[in-house]
Amino acid sequence: ATETGAEAAPAAAPGTVRSYQDSASAERALLELLGPVPSSRHVVVHPSLDASLLSAAGLVLLRLPKSLDALEETAQAIARWAPDDVVVYAGGPVKHMTRSMNEVLGRSFGEVHATLGRFKARALVARRPLDAARTAAPVFPRSAHLAELDLTVVAHGGVFAGARLDIGTRALLAVLDEAHPEARDAVDLGCGTGVLATVLARSRPGIRVVASDQSAAAVASALATAAAYGVGDRVSGLRDDALSTLPDGSADLVVCNPPFHAGTTLETDAAHRMFAAAARVLRPGGELWTVYNSHLRHKSALSRTVGPTTMVRQDPKFTVTRSVRQVR
Repeated sequence: ATETGAEAAPAAAPGTVRSYQDSASAERALLELLGPVPSSRHVVVHPSLDASLLSAAGLVLLRLPKSLDALEETAQAIARWAPDDVVVYAGGPVKHMTRSMNEVLGRSFGEVHATLGRFKARALVARRPLDAARTAAPVFPRSAHLAELDLTVVAHGGVFAGARLDIGTRALLAVLDEAHPEARDAVDLGCGTGVLATVLARSRPGIRVVASDQSAAAVASALATAAAYGVGDRVSGLRDDALSTLPDGSADLVVCNPPFHAGTTLETDAAHRMFAAAARVLRPGGELWTVYNSHLRHKSALSRTVGPTTMVRQDPKFTVTRSVRQVR
């Protein structure tokens, strides 16, 4: 759900530092930073937030996430699997910290306090996992039935919109039937909980969909959503940064609801990387259908990067466009 470092001391490897990154790009950056690890150091990158990461952790270093649900899923996992004497340091910029974060940690730990601020940042320190937190059934992933789609959405804590239908996705769903009706290979780029991927697979029996996101929590959520509807055999998951491992010219259709925030920062670089990725994986004549906040005016960037772009629908909040990949 967020970036977590666990310093553990198992018998086989004293002083082992274990790391979990929800973001594929953050994980890649860490591996590049580590380089060839000397034999005297023990650094293990884990693929998931689970007992293998936390069962021997005496110290957990955590970057406070923007989402309280992400923090709660992480806190519950630490309290459930880490030793009784684990100490958690959860840090972040003071301006983004709230009293609610203390309350979330307090639901899993018997002692929570804040350090003094330093360089406009501080940490919340949590100790003594509660007995109830150790034995409680996991709250995440959560699920909710969306009556308007007759679809159950499954969401881990760090996924945008949680188990709700965000209004951008709703705008794209309204015209999804028009998107390249003959497509056989599709990609849901930045899949989140996989609503678009699941609806594509449900409405088109002959299509196969790759649900891709750089977030491990998002990909797990998307696969669970597809499985809950019974189309898991035609929706595959890919945790990747901008489709870097998908072959060129391998898709007929890409659907995309790109983010316009990175954490608490407004930015459009991620969207532009996603447009370039879609252009690369689309076959000639393939289509990218994108929904974005109308004030961002991505249409010219889509035309330059992918190909001729037309506006399918627009309202004051959202714009949906169709871009056709050209032979270059």
